[in-house]
Amino acid sequence: GDRQVIARAGMLLAMALALAGCAGSLLESNAEAPDTYRLVGEALADRGGRQPLALAVARPRATTALDTNRIAVVQPDSRFDYFAGLRWSEAAPQMVQQQLVRSLTADGRFEAVVAAPSRVPTDLRLDVELRRFEAVYAAAGAPPEVRVELQVSLVDTRQVRRLVSFTATGAAPAGADGRAAVVAAFERATNEAVRGVVDQVRSAAPAVTR
Repeated sequence: GDRQVIARAGMLLAMALALAGCAGSLLESNAEAPDTYRLVGEALADRGGRQPLALAVARPRATTALDTNRIAVVQPDSRFDYFAGLRWSEAAPQMVQQQLVRSLTADGRFEAVVAAPSRVPTDLRLDVELRRFEAVYAAAGAPPEVRVELQVSLVDTRQVRRLVSFTATGAAPAGADGRAAVVAAFERATNEAVRGVVDQVRSAAPAVTR
């Protein structure tokens, strides 16, 4: 009867909405404005030991697939894709650059930390490559794990020499296969990777006596 038709239509609509919240196809047909998210980053404590050095953080290099404001997904069959109806507020490399500047500033090791390019003369430069920034699904319908990987080099621009190179990683399982849970996992994984950068750079920074 009419009630069965209405009930079936309601079930089909609910299924369509549920699928829209999962890892979507590159061929998005909906015209609605996507939900936009921004990573806040954690507040690091000032650990002191300030050096009279200025550090420039370069915008991370990334492949075309990651240099975007779309939120990347790796499907169970290793296909690279993006979430439907979801966006970052900026391209992922720019967002990571901003978080590195904030965290390195808060840590208190350097007299100044700026985003490159900058008009401020600097003593050191942090070169970064964003190698991974994606939600990885081991099985369809299961919550993904977010993985972040940064390849980093600290360069002394005064002597034109590399002080240290290293890889910083972060991984965080999402609590559910939903938008808020996946974004929260991106937050945790990015925070872990950024903390690794801050610790390594802090240790490698040259000591300067005034």
